[in-house]
Amino acid sequence: MRVLLFTGKGGVGKTTTAAATAVHAARAGIKTLVVSTDAAHSLGEALGVDLDAPRGAEQPVREVEPGLYALQVSASSSARQSWREVQGYLVGVLAAVGVDAVVAEELTSLPGADEVVALLELRTQVESGLWDLVVVDCAPTAETLRLLALPEALAWHLDRLVPAQRGLLRGLRPAAAAATGLPLPGVAVFEALRRWHAHLREVQAILRADSTTVRLVLTPERVVLAEARRTLTSLGLHGFAVDQVVVNRVFPDAGESGGARDPWRSAWNRAQQRGLVEVRESFGSLPVVCSPYLDHEPIGPDDLDALYRACTGAVDPDPLTPRDGGGMTVERTGRDFVLGLSLPLVTAADVDLKRRGDELVVAVGEHRRLLSLPAALRRCVITGATVRDGSLRVRFEPDERVWPRDG
Repeated sequence: MRVLLFTGKGGVGKTTTAAATAVHAARAGIKTLVVSTDAAHSLGEALGVDLDAPRGAEQPVREVEPGLYALQVSASSSARQSWREVQGYLVGVLAAVGVDAVVAEELTSLPGADEVVALLELRTQVESGLWDLVVVDCAPTAETLRLLALPEALAWHLDRLVPAQRGLLRGLRPAAAAATGLPLPGVAVFEALRRWHAHLREVQAILRADSTTVRLVLTPERVVLAEARRTLTSLGLHGFAVDQVVVNRVFPDAGESGGARDPWRSAWNRAQQRGLVEVRESFGSLPVVCSPYLDHEPIGPDDLDALYRACTGAVDPDPLTPRDGGGMTVERTGRDFVLGLSLPLVTAADVDLKRRGDELVVAVGEHRRLLSLPAALRRCVITGATVRDGSLRVRFEPDERVWPRDG
């Protein structure tokens, strides 16, 4: 099964592009689910169907036409309810040190609740086995980056919290809890944390699978392109593969109308052609698809399928074909190891590296990722790093204090 994630700057036609891809795939015989995690809730309007759930009810999966199903993910009480055991304990701890109850409730609310709901729903649909293809209409780029990075970040914290909770449950006695003045976490708290940890690891596995890729949607404008370039780098940093760039709303040639050339449209044509050159230069070997600016708004499956068929360039002939790989790699060269990470569109000066125990901290601009090093690299020291051809390569040499040369 394939998962395609569509993202882009707000207003570039991301939802329409995702919906058109889903419609075309379904009409090609691929059982497809298109999911929207965008709070704008515009997927239903693009498909021409009502995806809203009755008040207080769970969001339903709707059949749009044979082979095509749609789901608008909205924040529900389910994820928050499952967090209640943990939150109740945390509120008690804060109350014990004098934090106001209302403030404690706010501080311990589920972080990124809407994003967590979306991720857990995606996991449920992927693991259901009902679909050949899941198309995800993501929120605009900033929210998407936060969404995709969330499972790894939360799982990293839970990795450290869960063993600590286990130790508390074994080692602390009521007398010790009374001495500290803090409530002791119960078994239910530990079990809730364990479930969250397992669910987030499952989501992480889905997002990092070879069958999951991201498609960047943009328009041929300088400001939009600049954001798309930054997004490509950030996605690479977090280990997500981009397999296609869709340039939306490309004007037809000004001379195709059959009348006198329109100076206004001619100017836009020239600007867009320059933008398309920059797009191809920016994204190198990535396939670039150009989607035309139609003379009407595409609404409903027929219009969306016609829009997909009107696209030019490297249109995906088979959306079920998985990508060739990506993410972090480790190669052995003699006694040394080389860790590789895709970082497109950056130079060595843009990257900050720090070793912190068994982790490598990689930062590019405002984005940072903590990489848990494989067991072999934990016994090594870093001897150098380069950024070349869109890839970060960090060389590790065995530490002879823990890895003797004759070992």
